[in-house]
Amino acid sequence: MMNDLKKHKDFSSYQAFLERALNWKQQRLKTAKADPPSHGKTWYSYDTLSNLWHIEKLIAQTPKDIKHLCDIKHVADIGAADGDLAYFLESEDMKVDLIDWPATNWNGLDGARALNDRLGSGRVQIHEVDLDSQFKLPSKHYDLIFFLGILYHLKNPFYIMETLAKHSKYCFLSTRIARTTSDHNLELESAPLAYLLHPQECNNDPTNYWIFSAPGLIRLVERAGWNIRANYRVGDTKRSDPSSQEHDERMFLYLESRMQSDNAPSVL
Repeated sequence: MMNDLKKHKDFSSYQAFLERALNWKQQRLKTAKADPPSHGKTWYSYDTLSNLWHIEKLIAQTPKDIKHLCDIKHVADIGAADGDLAYFLESEDMKVDLIDWPATNWNGLDGARALNDRLGSGRVQIHEVDLDSQFKLPSKHYDLIFFLGILYHLKNPFYIMETLAKHSKYCFLSTRIARTTSDHNLELESAPLAYLLHPQECNNDPTNYWIFSAPGLIRLVERAGWNIRANYRVGDTKRSDPSSQEHDERMFLYLESRMQSDNAPSVL
């Protein structure tokens, strides 16, 4: 997955990877984002690269899997916002498909295109894909898919998770989950459930749809063709609900597809 891992195959070298991510963010990304992406548009306000530090918690649970991640060359960053993660991975010598949809992207993908130009990208391809349709991915096979903070924004979570399992050996996934309903009167944690949000219920954002309980998310990915290699929960891990900012909880999953053979070729 990373140059240091290819040399040492040592879990401790993930720290070097994170250090390179931080240096790249402070030096290259900060300069590239010094001006707005386009007239009247702003950059996505959340730090998407911070997900790499959460993923560290997953890798720590399965250190022997590093040998599989060492050979990753072709990845997809789905729901990529401005593409911060995609362009950093490119700097790590990976080919990246940046997949998003202009109508729901923060700045209509102007940010991703501006970074493509300003960073002189040559191995990041931007693809406009409506994930709420019966979509097709740009490539038949990926070594790894990053699918972070997107699932609860989609209408058809089973379809997309099953589709991803057909196209990638591994996936890092994160999404919002909840332990109770918004009024805290009904427990969700003890059953495989999903809560359908009202259009204005969560952050006044009508693109928020399904908030799973932790057992519900696990049931979903397993039935869609994935094995769970590791999991990690962050945020309000005691009283999380589907809608309030103060009771926001996220689950990160490291997934391995049951639909991919060990010798599936990487598309370069």
